Amino acid sequence: MGKRKASISPIKGGGQRQPDCPQVPRGIHNLGRYFDVFNSVLGRKDVFWFRGQGDITWRLVPSALRYRNESERSRALGLLSDFKRFVELKLDRLPAPDDELKWIQLAQHYGLPTRLLDWTRNAAIALYFACLSPADKDGAVYVLNPVDLNREKDLERPRVFDPLSDYTVIEPYLGLGGGRTSRNMRTIAIHPIWNSERIMLQQGVFTLHGSPPFVLHAREAPSLVHVRIEAGRKERLLEELERVGVNEMAIFPEPEHLCRYLRESAQLPT
Repeated sequence: MGKRKASISPIKGGGQRQPDCPQVPRGIHNLGRYFDVFNSVLGRKDVFWFRGQGDITWRLVPSALRYRNESERSRALGLLSDFKRFVELKLDRLPAPDDELKWIQLAQHYGLPTRLLDWTRNAAIALYFACLSPADKDGAVYVLNPVDLNREKDLERPRVFDPLSDYTVIEPYLGLGGGRTSRNMRTIAIHPIWNSERIMLQQGVFTLHGSPPFVLHAREAPSLVHVRIEAGRKERLLEELERVGVNEMAIFPEPEHLCRYLRESAQLPT
């Protein structure tokens, strides 16, 4: 089977940097319109992942690979060793010493730079993140068919790679540094290891990024498209998401998020 091409034509943007993939026609003024757009362009039986970003100019690059030079990227990836040494004092349950993917996923959960990029299977959760700060910038929801992304890695059995049964595919990525490699290490889509409540609540999944260019774009993922979320619509969309139960308390299980949500719901000054 060949790769599925995006069926939506790109829309030309202005002077600022535009996403590296086609745009779904604009006009997302309420939650109903948001879901109508997806119903009209997404195949019913296909798998799709979503990622929301508060600023449409931000590119699809994992946190550790956003630094400009190789030295900084390598230092960011090298922080995992320090994390392993220090976190034992903080957490009761830790991965096995040689379970590198679990360690990387745990570090990602607590904010350490990694080569994982978060996605969700829930379009409403992606919209929530797209409507967050900066409030004065247009946001974006990206839509990806992860099976198509992985097709080149296994033409005979394209799938989202599993941390256990597909570890031989995933493992070579885990030891990569911040520089270039001659190996064919294209970005791949992987299922998570279910080791945190946050991943379950957010229906989280990952892309794992390999060789430069580190950014995920339509040349590498022909199914990739984005929906523009205009800055002036963010507040109303967040209000509509609140009505259907998508809010900070619902998707972040940690007590500090609960407390912030309750404080803001009471309209108390910060």
